[in-house]
Amino acid sequence: MSPSVPLQEMIRAIRSARTQCEERGVIQRECAAIRAQFRQSDNGGRSHNLAKLLYVHMLGYPAHFGQMECVRMIASPRYSEKRVGYLGAMMLLDEKQDASLLITNSIKNDLAHSNQYVQSLALCTLACMGSAEMCRDLAPEIDRLLRASNSYIKKKAALCAVHIVRKVHELGELFAPAARALLSEKNHGVLHGAVVLITELCERNPETLERFRKTVPDLVQIMKGLVISGYSPEHDVAGISDPFLQVRILRLLRILGRNNEAASDAMNDLLAQVATNTDSTKTVGNAVLYETVLTVLDIKSESGLRVLAVNILGRFLLNNDRNIRYIAMISLQKIVGTDHNAVQRHRGTIVDCLKDQDASVKRRALDLSLALVSASNIRSMMKELLLFLSSCPLELRSQAASGIFNAAERYAPSQRWHIDTILHVLTTAGGDVRDETVPNLIQLITNASELHCYTVHKLYRALITDITQQSLVQVACWCIGEYGDLLLRGECQETEPVQVTEDDVLDALETVLQSHMSSPATRGFALTATMKLSTRITDNVDRIRSIVSIYGSCIDVELQQRAVEYNALFKKYDHMRAAVLERMPVIEKNSPGHTNGESMGETVKEIQPAKIKQAESLLPPQPPNQVCDLLDLLGGSEETLQPSLALSGSAPGLPINTGSTAGGDLLDLLGGLEPTPVTPAPAVSVYEKEGVTLTLSCEKQSDTGLTVTLTASNSNDSDISSFTLQAAVPKSVQLHMKAPSGDSLPAHGTAKVTQTVILNNPNKVNLKMRVRVSYTRQGSAFQDMVQIDTFPGL
Repeated sequence: MSPSVPLQEMIRAIRSARTQCEERGVIQRECAAIRAQFRQSDNGGRSHNLAKLLYVHMLGYPAHFGQMECVRMIASPRYSEKRVGYLGAMMLLDEKQDASLLITNSIKNDLAHSNQYVQSLALCTLACMGSAEMCRDLAPEIDRLLRASNSYIKKKAALCAVHIVRKVHELGELFAPAARALLSEKNHGVLHGAVVLITELCERNPETLERFRKTVPDLVQIMKGLVISGYSPEHDVAGISDPFLQVRILRLLRILGRNNEAASDAMNDLLAQVATNTDSTKTVGNAVLYETVLTVLDIKSESGLRVLAVNILGRFLLNNDRNIRYIAMISLQKIVGTDHNAVQRHRGTIVDCLKDQDASVKRRALDLSLALVSASNIRSMMKELLLFLSSCPLELRSQAASGIFNAAERYAPSQRWHIDTILHVLTTAGGDVRDETVPNLIQLITNASELHCYTVHKLYRALITDITQQSLVQVACWCIGEYGDLLLRGECQETEPVQVTEDDVLDALETVLQSHMSSPATRGFALTATMKLSTRITDNVDRIRSIVSIYGSCIDVELQQRAVEYNALFKKYDHMRAAVLERMPVIEKNSPGHTNGESMGETVKEIQPAKIKQAESLLPPQPPNQVCDLLDLLGGSEETLQPSLALSGSAPGLPINTGSTAGGDLLDLLGGLEPTPVTPAPAVSVYEKEGVTLTLSCEKQSDTGLTVTLTASNSNDSDISSFTLQAAVPKSVQLHMKAPSGDSLPAHGTAKVTQTVILNNPNKVNLKMRVRVSYTRQGSAFQDMVQIDTFPGL
C-alpha cells in the first residue's frame, strides 16, 4: 500500500487526473491509506489525515468512516487537533448521527475552557449541528457565556442561542434577560447577535414580544447613532455605517411596531430620518432603504411617512438594476389595495416596466398594472395593456387576457367599448383565453340590443380576415347565426356600410366547417349558425340543406348528431323550424357583480320558464302522436311522454326527468331550453375567515348521486387572486370536480367564484368532505382547511 501523501500533493494529483476513473483511483488509494493510519494507536498525523478526508468529502465521495476520528480529535487537549476535529464534526456529523451524542460532554468541557478560541470552536459546532437533546443539555452553559465579559465570546454565544431557540422553542425564556442586557453593549458584533436573538424570541412567543416592546427607545437610539455617526473604517460599507446591523434593527422594529400604535409612534421620526438621509446611489444604501420601506408599510405609521415610502419604491423602479425594480414592484403590489392613490402616482413608470426584457419583471409589472386599473384611467391603461398583449411572451398571454377581461367587466365606460376591447383581445390572443370567455361575450352581446348590427358586422369582417383564433370564430359564428338578417341588410350606422350577400355569409361559414384548423366545438358553432340562417335568408335554403346533410355522416359524433337533428327539422318537422330557430331572448345577469369568471349556466336557468312559455305559444298545436314521434326520433325514449309535460314542464306535482329523456333532447334542440330545475336546498355557510366566505348548496340527482355547489366571496378591501378549492372524500365515494368559474375574487364581494362537485356514493356511507382553500392576497399566499360533515337537503 502506498504511503499517504501530503494534502497539497493529493489535491494536485486529483486535479491532474484526466478522467473520472483516474480521479476515483487516486481517491480510493488515499482513503485506504487514511483508514490504515486511523487504526494505528500512535498516530501523530491525525489532523493531517482528517483534513485530507474533509477535502475528499467536499468532492462528494463517502467519508463517513472519519466520524469517530472527529470525536477522538475533539477530545484531544491539543488546539490544532481540536480545531480540525470540530471542523470535521460540522461537516461529517448531523443531529441524526448517533456519533453526535458522543461529543456533547467534550463541547460542555470546552465551553468552560480558559482559552476563548477553544470556547469559540465549541460554540460554532453547537450552533451548526446541535440536536434538540444537546441544546437542552448545554443551554445553561450558553446563558452563562451570554453574561461573560469577553465580547468575542458573547457574540458567538448569542448566535448559538438563536440555534437553540429554533430547535427548542421553550428555552427562549431562558435567554430573554441576557438578550435584553446585550443591547447596552458597544461592540457591533455583540449588538448584531443580540438583535438577531431578540428577533427570534419575538417571532416565537407573543408574551416575549410584548416584553421587548419596551426596548423600542433603546433600538431607536442605537439606530440613530448609526445614521448620524461619521466615517468609521471598521464598520463602513460604501459610505454606510454598518448596514448589516441597520437592516437587522429595522427588521426587529418592524416586528415590534406591528399592530401597536405606541411602538409605531416611537419609531416614526427615526424611519423618516433614515429614509431621507440614506444614500440611494449604492446597492448598500438601497438595501437599508428597502428595509425602511417595509417597516413603514408594516407598522401603524403616519400617512405622510407611507407616501414617502411609496415614493422610495417609485425611485427604485427607475434603477438600472433589475433586481431592485423587481422587489419594488413586489412591495407595491402588496400595498396597492391600501395606498392606491399613492401608487397611482407612479403608474407611468410601472407601465414602462412592461417593456423590460426580463420576463420576471414583465410578469410583476403586469400584475401591478392590472391592479392599478380604475374607472378613471380605464381607457389609458387598457390602451397600454392591449399594446403589451400584442407583443408579450406566450407564457404571459393567458394572464394578460384574463386580467384585461376582468378589468373591462368591472370598469367598462360603455357596452360598445367593452365589446370592442374583448374582440381586440380575441383577435390578438384568441387561443390563450379561458373557456368561459365565449359564453360571457355572447351574453354581453345579447344584452346590448342596440349594438347587434354593429357587432355582427365587425365579427363578420374579423371572421373573413382570420379563422385561426378559435374563440373569436365561435363568437362570430354565433352572432352570424343569430343576427344574420342584420348583416344582410347592410344598414349599420356605427360602421361603414358593406354589402354582404347570402352567398358571402354561407361561404364564410362553410370555410370554417371545412378548415383543418377548426376544432369540433367551432364546427358545431358554424353548423348551428348555418342552420339558423335558414330562417333568416330566402334564396339559399337548398344550399343550407345540402351543407347540413353532408355532416349527417361526419366522423365526429357531436357534429353528426346536430346534423341528423337539423335534417329532421328540414324534412319531417319543417313547419316547426321557424319557431325552433328563432332568435335567442336577452339573457339577464344574475347579479350586478357578474364577472368573466362566472358561469352562465345559473343565469340561463333563471329565465328558462319564460323561454319555455314563449316557445310553447309560438309552436302550432300538434296532434299528440306527432309530438311523441318527434320525441322518439330525437331521444329514443321508451316511455310515452305527454306533450304538455315535454313542452311546458309546468305540471304541478309531477317530477320531471331532465337526464337523457326525449323531452330533454327536444328542449336542447330548441336552443338550450330545459324544464324548470328542482329547487335546491338553501345554501349554508361552511367557512368564514379573513374576509373569505364559502357557502355550500346541494342538489340530489339520484339515490347515490349528489351535486354540491361551493360559492366563494371576498369581503376584504383588496382583491384575491390564484383562488383554488381542493376536495377530498372517503375512498368509497367517487368525486368529480368541474372547472371553477374563475380564480380571482374582487374586493367587497362584487363577484363570486363557484365550483361544482359531483359526488357518487354507491355504498351510501356517511358522507364527509374536506375542502382546502388556497389563495393569494397582496402578494402573500394563504391556505386553510375546512371539513364538511353535514350536507343540506340530504
